[in-house]
Amino acid sequence: MDYNKMATVFRTLALEAGDIIMDIYNADDFEVKSKSDDSPVTAADEAADAHISAGLAAAFPDILVVTEEQAASHTESAKDFIIVDPLDGTKEFIKRRGDFTVNIALVENGTPTRGVVYAPAKGRLFFTDADGVSVEEKGPFDVSKQGLTRPISVKTPDNSSLVVVASKSHRDQATDDYINKYNVADMTGAGSSLKFCLVATGEADLYPRLGRTMEWDTAAGDAVLRGAGGMVVRFDDHTPFTYGKPIYENPFFIAYAPGVSLKSA
Repeated sequence: MDYNKMATVFRTLALEAGDIIMDIYNADDFEVKSKSDDSPVTAADEAADAHISAGLAAAFPDILVVTEEQAASHTESAKDFIIVDPLDGTKEFIKRRGDFTVNIALVENGTPTRGVVYAPAKGRLFFTDADGVSVEEKGPFDVSKQGLTRPISVKTPDNSSLVVVASKSHRDQATDDYINKYNVADMTGAGSSLKFCLVATGEADLYPRLGRTMEWDTAAGDAVLRGAGGMVVRFDDHTPFTYGKPIYENPFFIAYAPGVSLKSA
């Protein structure tokens, strides 16, 4: 696997897709349609997906690409594959709240090892470099040339004073009940895969998710978190969180900085 090429291509496509998304986001209006599962989809999702898919096919013709917006890809499988959510946080996009991301990740033998998470409205770009180390690049961003980056790392948590991040659009009583098992100093809300990145940078310690997600929602953020020293485990038994599952559907999970004393489900 050419990780140098992959890091460059992932970054470039994410930034280009971000530009496409922001052109639509900044328009006076845009159409919102419903998919078969009643989840929303916009022209931004579709245009970003088309651009990323074409770029990945050209750069890595021999690697399976699984993407949210192409249902046919959800029935394919391979030991190693690239997985894409061209616009994660569509509800945040529609509400113009800014917490949406472009996600591209490489999964190798069940583990996301490389990934990029770009939040164009927030001006934040996180990715794993060729060595699998996670960094955040400082903007403004040049598609053709990588700017200054800083390595990111989870912090050592204080279990008497944790910072927890949870979903803005999918918060429920079960999530609150679980969070209440911890000594929480601060709660922060975020949309999309940014929650993984906040743990990866040390801005949060813990992100529990008790709700349905798909692998394209989580793989890139998971890769960034792992590259920053963090971990993701299943919610029910705290066993490793793996990828390449049937229909690419996830169980509930917990993303966290090592040192957090995880509570049982």
